[in-house]
Parts: sequence; C-alpha cells; structure tokens
Amino acid sequence: MVSLSSNLLFIAFILYLIATLFYGGAIKAKKNIDEKKGTNKWGKIAVFLTIIGFISQLGYFILRWIASGHAPVSNMFEFTTFFGMALVGAFIVIYFIYRAVLLGLFTMPVAILVIAYASMFPRDITPLIPALQSYWLYIHVTTAAIGEAILAISFAAGLIYLVKAVNQSKSSKQTFWLEIVMFGLVTTLGFVLVSSIFSGIGYHEKFNWVDKNKNQVQVEYTMPAVIGPHKGELVTKGGFEPVVEMPAMINAKKMNTVMWSFVGGLILYGIIRLVLRKRIAAALQPFVRNIKLDFVDEISYRSVIIGFPVFTLGALIFAMIWAQVAWTRFWGWDPKEVWALITWLFYAAFLHLRLSKGWHGEKSAWLAVIGFVIIMFNLVAVNLVIAGLHSYAG
Repeated sequence: MVSLSSNLLFIAFILYLIATLFYGGAIKAKKNIDEKKGTNKWGKIAVFLTIIGFISQLGYFILRWIASGHAPVSNMFEFTTFFGMALVGAFIVIYFIYRAVLLGLFTMPVAILVIAYASMFPRDITPLIPALQSYWLYIHVTTAAIGEAILAISFAAGLIYLVKAVNQSKSSKQTFWLEIVMFGLVTTLGFVLVSSIFSGIGYHEKFNWVDKNKNQVQVEYTMPAVIGPHKGELVTKGGFEPVVEMPAMINAKKMNTVMWSFVGGLILYGIIRLVLRKRIAAALQPFVRNIKLDFVDEISYRSVIIGFPVFTLGALIFAMIWAQVAWTRFWGWDPKEVWALITWLFYAAFLHLRLSKGWHGEKSAWLAVIGFVIIMFNLVAVNLVIAGLHSYAG
C-alpha cells in the first residue's frame, strides 16, 4: 500500500509537469486573454490533467493515511506534500471561479517545486511521538496548510501582476527584488538537484557532537559538512572537515543543507541567465502581455480574503488549543509559534493597508509576494534550522 501511494504521488507530479506545459501552450495560443470567453483546448487539457493529478495525489494521501494509521502530515515529507496538494486544490477552485488559465502557468510550477522539495526528505512511515498522538494533528496541521495554500495563490497572482507591471527595460529596485524572488524559486530547485546528486553518489559522514542539553550524540551528514555541529568530532575517515561550527541551538546539519541549496541555486540561476540572456522575469513577460492587471489584482486580494481566516483558525486558534492540551499552556514563544504569529500579523496588515489605505495594484502585489516569502521561511528555515518544540517536523 505504501508503494502504491508513492506511485500515485509520482504520477501526480508527472501530470502536474505536463499540465504546466499545456498552460504555457494555452497562453501562447490565445492572442487575447479574456477569461470570460472561456478556455481554449490547450487550457482545457491543462485543467483536466491538473484535476487528474490532484485526484492521484489525493489517492496517495488516503492510502498513506490507511497504511500509517494517522493523517500523513506529521513530518516534513508528509506536511510539504500535503501543502502542495492543497495548493493545487486551491488553484482548481479559483480557476472555476475566474477561469484564469494564466494562473495555472504560475501556480503549477510552485506546486511542483514544493512536491519536489518534499521528496528530498525521508519518506519512511514511523510511529507518532506522544506529542502528536491527538486528533488535533488532523485539525490543526491540515487547516493551517490549507490556509497557507490559499494564500500562496495570492502570491502567484501577485507575481503575474509584477511580471506584467514592472518595467524590465531598465534596472531598478523593482526589477532587482522581483529577480530575487525568481532566484528564490530557482534555489528550491537547486536544493532538489544538489540533494539528488549527493544521494546518488551515496555521500555520508558522521560526527559526534554536544547538543544543547550537553549530551554527546551522533549525527550523519549526507552532504559535505561545510557547516559542522557544535563541538563536532568527525568520525568518518576521509570525511570533509567543517569550515564553520554552529552553536548547539542551531541545527547544523540542516543549515549545511540550506547552504548547499543556496550554492546549487546560484549555479543553476547563472546557467538559466546565460541561456536566456535576460532576467527570468523579463523572459516571462511575453506570457502576461495581454493580461488585465485589475483581473489578477482581484484574484490576489480574494485569495487573501479566503485564506486569512482559514490560516487564523489552523495556525493560531487550533494550534493554541492543542498547545494547551499537550503542553498545558496555549502560548510559549516557541520559534514556530512566533513565526506563525508574524505571518498572521503580516496578512492582517495586508488587509488593513488594502482596505483602509487603498494599497491596490503593485503595492498589493508586492505584499502578496512578501507574504509567501514569510510562509516559505516558516516552512524551510524555522522547521529545519531553528531548534524548538516543533523540531520533530524536520
């Protein structure tokens, strides 16, 4: 059953890839993008493949739940794949509301990157630790992920707006920061490629180190340890001696992975720029030439209107209830809790600025992009690097 669920996830991934190509074809074939006129045949095929892929991934989720006996959202692999599935599901719903084919061209690559990112983590089914043995696992984690997925649609729409609106003919602060966002997406792909390369050659080395409780433990690296653990001693012959040593409160192994991901992303980005001979955002502009800015601005805003209360329920209210049950306190300033609050405050400010200060258009699009950056920082850096009560997620 586990093998079948993995196959269904792989099928979904392939279908999403193919669907992305058809979304690109739909935009190229459509001389004038007017969503009210309906979707052309390329777009219909793309949406059909997306729906079939979503059903396949839903099958993976159900079968893994049956095999494990609990909702498969208890570790980084399971949570991130669920987040990717929720993102696709949110796009499907919004597509049938707005018939926004172009949104698929920007949303599906993000979902693909999220699922590819998830695949780099251990996929083994393990028993739940005592802290997770609660029905609140299903309620809190799934609701928070769905809320983040809907907010991610706002990011895709905001990115479309900026690619269209920002003048790429000259260098400016807008072009610089927009390209930084593109670099961030490429870095995620860099993580996948670097992890796959070192996994393919079977690289590993072990260290003895002292954790924050002053206990000596052993950790195994699957990438050369440029960043080493606190008071780490290399025990693998011929291994890579660390250049930098991290304090005990930082997960050195995960920080090392982040560093390698950045290097991989930098190399990959350089190759892409050499091939395109222009900024990535500039290369995407032909796809959005005929899009109506007010149209994508509305999608971005509506996504936040829907996603914000869902995120509030899952990431704050349900989380605090579970924390009270599990740890006898509803709030403890754990890093994960703090960044969930930061995310909530940011989107609350987004709505305030939009409704009270009239921040529409480009300003609103930038806020949508920044919000997604915060979500991804929470998913990657907070889960993997900063030690806390939620460190089991890594």
